[in-house]
Amino acid sequence: MDFAFTEEQEALRDLARKILGDHTAHDRLKEIEKGPDWFDHELWTELAKANLLGVALPATVGGSGLGFLELCVFLEEVGRAVAPVPVWPTLLLGALPVSQFGTREQRERLLPKVVSGEVILTAALHEATSEDPAAPETTARSEGRGWRLDGVKVCVPAAHLAARVLVPARTGDATVGLFLLDPHAPGVELARQATTNGEPQYRLALTGAPVTEADVLGDPTDGRPLLAWIVERAMAGLCALQAGVTARALEMTAQYTTTREQFGKPIATFQAVAQRAADAYIDVEAMRWTMWQAAWRLGAGLPAAEETAIAKFWAADGGHRVTYAAQHLHGGIGLDLDYPVHRFYLWAKQIELTLGSATRQLIRLGTMEG
Repeated sequence: MDFAFTEEQEALRDLARKILGDHTAHDRLKEIEKGPDWFDHELWTELAKANLLGVALPATVGGSGLGFLELCVFLEEVGRAVAPVPVWPTLLLGALPVSQFGTREQRERLLPKVVSGEVILTAALHEATSEDPAAPETTARSEGRGWRLDGVKVCVPAAHLAARVLVPARTGDATVGLFLLDPHAPGVELARQATTNGEPQYRLALTGAPVTEADVLGDPTDGRPLLAWIVERAMAGLCALQAGVTARALEMTAQYTTTREQFGKPIATFQAVAQRAADAYIDVEAMRWTMWQAAWRLGAGLPAAEETAIAKFWAADGGHRVTYAAQHLHGGIGLDLDYPVHRFYLWAKQIELTLGSATRQLIRLGTMEG
């Protein structure tokens, strides 16, 4: 089996790394993180100009027409740069579902503006009372030619920037629908929530929030298969982000330990340091290859529930170990907020717990039929 990237994939990776690298110097990130939006508009515009926001969207809407594997190449670079731009929510939680399941009108209305950077999308998959996105307590009731949503969603990324939020809601005792909600519509209350890495996420309190018939995604009585499709790809995208976060954290640690001297020698030559770094390297490789296995199967249209859970387990468990080791091997400077390595630890912890911790993935694997 050939594990190498194609020339096109390598070119995509190099382009993304160059643009992201040019806009994510430590001082620039500190400046963006102080702002209320936690959003680098300039970087977002550059990504759009390079057509990276359309990487996995069809050419008919202005995209590159590439696949899910290429999207994960892009996401890995976003993770390496710890870039404050909503690539994961916009492309994984919003644009891909609209591209796959949306009507022609929905695709033409939303996707060209995603590609151009004009529209940000996201999804509200979490509820405080339900860990399973496919079993929401939020309800949707039919009213005239539209729907009204009631309930509370939490931890919604980029909701303050989004034109639409994909909201799963119960439409009956055993049915779920997907609705493209305007987060600024009447009956929607947004409240900012604190997160581990400082990224603004939001609590959405819905009280009769209106959704028109044109903003229903798919069959409102048969949304569970669509939601499973979305969650699997969202989890694989998180794993790609984590692969980038941890790889860069380990690179920074290698650079530091080869230049930091103690007793007249680089600390990288000390056995305990070398062993700790070697263990972290093994974890990074495990994260990368389980992620690529899941991404390849999803891109090829193959069943990937088990592979996605395995990849997310490694992203959660390995991600914690690698970034903890990175901070530890940096010594006291690893805890200094004026030194960039802390940012990778916080991102890794945020990704670790999003859409299920390592324990949650083991439970998922244990309940799957052989």
